[in-house]
This record gives sequence, structure tokens and C-alpha cells, in this order.
Amino acid sequence: MQRERLGSRLGFILLSAGCAIGIGNVWKFPYMVGQNGGGAFVLIYLFFLLVLGIPVMTIEFSLGRASQKSPVRLYQQLEPKGSKWHYHGYVALSGNYLLMMFYTTVGGWMIQYFLSTASGKFNGLSTQQVEEAFNQSVCGNPVTMVGFMALVVVLGFFICSFGLQRGLERVTKYMMIALLVIMVILAINSFTMDGAKEGLSFYLKPDFQKMQEIGVGNVVVAAMTQAFFTLSLGIGAMAIFGSYIGKERSLMGESINVAILDTFVALVSGLIIFPACFAFAVAPDQGPSLVFVTLPNVFNQMPLGQLWGTLFFVFMSFAALSTIIAVFENLITFTMEKWGLDRKRALARTAVLVTVLSLPCALGFNVLAGITIPGIGDIQSIEDFIVSNNLLPLGSLLYVVFCVSRRGWGWDNFLAEADAGNGVKFPRWSRGWLTFGLPALIILIFVMGYVPKIMMWAGLA
Repeated sequence: MQRERLGSRLGFILLSAGCAIGIGNVWKFPYMVGQNGGGAFVLIYLFFLLVLGIPVMTIEFSLGRASQKSPVRLYQQLEPKGSKWHYHGYVALSGNYLLMMFYTTVGGWMIQYFLSTASGKFNGLSTQQVEEAFNQSVCGNPVTMVGFMALVVVLGFFICSFGLQRGLERVTKYMMIALLVIMVILAINSFTMDGAKEGLSFYLKPDFQKMQEIGVGNVVVAAMTQAFFTLSLGIGAMAIFGSYIGKERSLMGESINVAILDTFVALVSGLIIFPACFAFAVAPDQGPSLVFVTLPNVFNQMPLGQLWGTLFFVFMSFAALSTIIAVFENLITFTMEKWGLDRKRALARTAVLVTVLSLPCALGFNVLAGITIPGIGDIQSIEDFIVSNNLLPLGSLLYVVFCVSRRGWGWDNFLAEADAGNGVKFPRWSRGWLTFGLPALIILIFVMGYVPKIMMWAGLA
């Protein structure tokens, strides 16, 4: 079966960025900033993107381009004979499914809120009434939750049904350009508000005293997990797009371009949200409800608030869908390779499986609300914890070791692939960092993330 190709370099950059840009940037990043003290978290997050995110993304692109296979099959193409690296390929595949198991539900929230805001449902409601409306839609109506989740699944697979260039690449180009334009408009509007200066100070000025109050270890772990989550690293989500491009451009430069776009969207999301919060005396540490409960109240108090709210949730919906269709493509490609199916049959099989697997999260706030784990939370939180705190960092660790170890693909093979073509070359001097420093950092912070939970579980025992 001949492998499909992307039509242009811009398509590759926007599609890869579209996979990275999602609810991790526009929903999770702002509330993580708010919960972790503002500017200090942003500074540490940017540090991890530089020393961790860009190298690991380059590695994933290189593995995909060298193997010309999906994340499950790439190891089988590149690993030494008789080795067992390919087992991680199936773990990576499960990570893609797990990500979609809760991502489709949150994507449904975005579309639901866009429709509610556009129809004026939140107009004139008090803070408590908006919270009640959110709780009612999420907790009180399982049919609505499942319906919007299913709508997201149908939209995503419908776009993928047109193929790589005519579906995924073409739609993502328009969606990403629209997303960036809407973001800039919303950010300019936030800058004009009274109190915007205080919001920008909280967001951009590091307050290390506040960081100490929250806990330095907690902030550092949160920043690292967010860096993995926002770039979709460790589960092969980026490797698949590397398999669709030629060798005209070196991959370090392409990784930098994707990371810049991804970081731009995350930072501008904060520029939209925090000035608005401080302008209307809303606490920025509301957690996951920051977008769904707090912001509708802010829009209610703005001139032309319904317009700005509608634009905001259009932008949120585009961000979620860009990641969803990219990961769907990953799952479809694996199914095509594994069972030799054409795109139509692979898509149908994958769509059914994703829908069934997404049901627990969609029902986890109502019918299955009693299923929780102490220290982690409900079904969505459990799925997010498995992906963000486990599969992403440990998967990235395995990709790094595979590329620097003589028992894996090896440093010379990786470097030759990463540097093929014109553009920025991967720094040779970084081998020591990738061999010793980066793995040690990932392991240290992975363990740190479990310490408070273990302490809590021990206290409950």
C-alpha cells in the first residue's frame, strides 16, 4: 500500500502544530498557570519546552520519517533484530486511545458552550447561575454529554474520511489560520480592559514567593507534565506526521517552528484570559472550571460580551478539533497497516472503537460519578493522569533512549535522519544531555509527581 504524502511544508507544520495545539493550550494551560502562581510557572514551562520538548519532538519526527510507519510499526522497522522495543509501540497506541477517551468529551463541551453562548443562554445569568448551568449540562444530563461527544467523533472522522491531503491537511490549514486570527482579536480586546495591567503582571512577572507557598516541587512537576501534554509527546502522535514528509528539510528546524506556534497559542490564551479575570475581579486559580464557569461571567459583564464569548468558544472548538482529527489519523493509519484495510473500512472500525471507549468519561460526571480514585479524582482525571503523568513522560524517555543507545536505533542513525535536508541541524554536543541529563530529569520529576499521592494514599491506609 503506497503511503500518502502531505502536499506542502506549510501543511506539515500546521498539521503538526494542530496536533500539538489543543485543549492543552487553551483550556489546561491557563488554569494550570492560575493554580501554580502565574509567571513563575510560565518561566519553568518555557524552560522545559526548550530543553525537553524540542529535542523529543525532533526524535519523534525522525523516527516517523525514517520508518515510514505508524508509531506501532516504526520500532519493528528500526530496532535491532531480536530486540523488544516494539512493545512500546502498543503502549503508545493505547496512549492515543486513552487521550481520545477524555479529549472527545472536553471537545464536546467546547462545541456545547459555543452554541450556548451564541444563542445567548448565559446572558444576564449570575455567577452561581452559570455554575449551575455548567453542572446541569455536565452532571445532570448524560444524554447531552454523550450526544456532544458523539458529535465530535463524527466530525473528526468525517474530516479524516477525505484522506490526508483533501481532508486533514486542507481543513487544518483553514482551521489553524482562523484560530490564530480569532486569538489575536480576543487578546487585543483583553488589553483594552481596566485592570488588564494587573492580570498581565500576574501572568508574566515571576513571583517566586508565591511559588514557594504552593510548593516548588509541585510547580516544577506541573510545568513538566504540561510541556509533554501540550506537544503530545511520548505516544507517537508526532511520529506519524514525520512519516508523511520527505527529506527536503532537516527536522530540528521543523520542530522549532511547531513549538513556536504551539507556545504562541498557549501564551496568547493567557493574554486573553488573565486580563479579563483581573478586570472583573475573578480569582485566576479556579482550576478546570476557569474557562467554563468563570469566563462566561466575565463575558456577561463586557460590552458586546455575547460576541466575544462566541468567538472565544469558536476558537476553543477549533483548538480541540485540530488535535482530535490529528490523533484520529494516527489511529486510522495503524488500523490500515495492521490489518491491511483501506481507509474507509479502517475509519469505520476505529470510529466505533473510539465512541465506545469515550463513553465512560462522558458518563463519568453523572451516571458513573461514583467512580473515583483518592488523590486523582473522577474518570476524566484518572484518564488524564494515566496519559499526562505516565505515558507521555515515560514514552518520551523510551524514545530518547532508543535513539542514543547502541542497543536501539543509535545516535548516528538518529542524527543522520534528523539532519537530512536544509535547515537547522541537531546539535551534536547535546548527546551527553540526551544520554544522561534528559533521562535523569524525566525520571526525577516522574517520581516527584508520585510522592504527594503516595503520601496521601499511605495516610488513607
